Amino acid sequence: MENRESKTKVLLVDDDAHILQILRLYLLKDGYEVICCERGDDALDKVITAEPGIVILDVMLPGMDGWEVLEGIRRINDTPVIMLTAKGDITDRIQGLDRGADDYIVKPFEPKELLARVKAVLRRTSQSSDEARVVNVGDLSVSIDSYTVLVGGNRFEMPPKEIELLYFFVTHPNRVFTREQILSSVWGVDYYGDSRTIDVHVKRLRDRLGASKYWELETVWGVGYRMRINKEDLNG
Repeated sequence: MENRESKTKVLLVDDDAHILQILRLYLLKDGYEVICCERGDDALDKVITAEPGIVILDVMLPGMDGWEVLEGIRRINDTPVIMLTAKGDITDRIQGLDRGADDYIVKPFEPKELLARVKAVLRRTSQSSDEARVVNVGDLSVSIDSYTVLVGGNRFEMPPKEIELLYFFVTHPNRVFTREQILSSVWGVDYYGDSRTIDVHVKRLRDRLGASKYWELETVWGVGYRMRINKEDLNG
């Protein structure tokens, strides 16, 4: 029986023909259907017409850069996106994740590493389809189905990864997690990012949402973070 990944259509976007050829061969050998594209403006058209299951997207592209393509994809749908770039600074990784990327890999890399990242991202998105999709805590409502966050009935716009992080916290109330545990659970065990990514995303959640008498995103010094739920106010 074929697995889910063997039926997945991959849109591969890079202006380096050599990289396209190598990655295409590896992906085909692993059972994927592959569509190649060398321009950013063409990539958005293919997302609409080909409906890929995942996009592997270079940052430096003619016509439209990878960041613009990523933002365009997020206006269309929630197709998983892995960014490719020669930049390895933490601020660049955070920029990609903050704009809605599901993972980030720095050139040069081994094709087998990219295959592992593709499988990890597809596995996470597949597993999430079987989970409880909407969680309500007092005045806070988080839907991982529609990627929406409501506080007191007001909708807050935020990047997908912030919503996934918030969803993780509200589905594990009053539990303390280290940064490494959060990275593994939200970004995946195959993510090779810096734990400071968590600090940045938590700060942004706090800046956007503030706090409530029902809940608060707390720092547990020397350990990590937890979503504290005030059960007395919830039951009051």
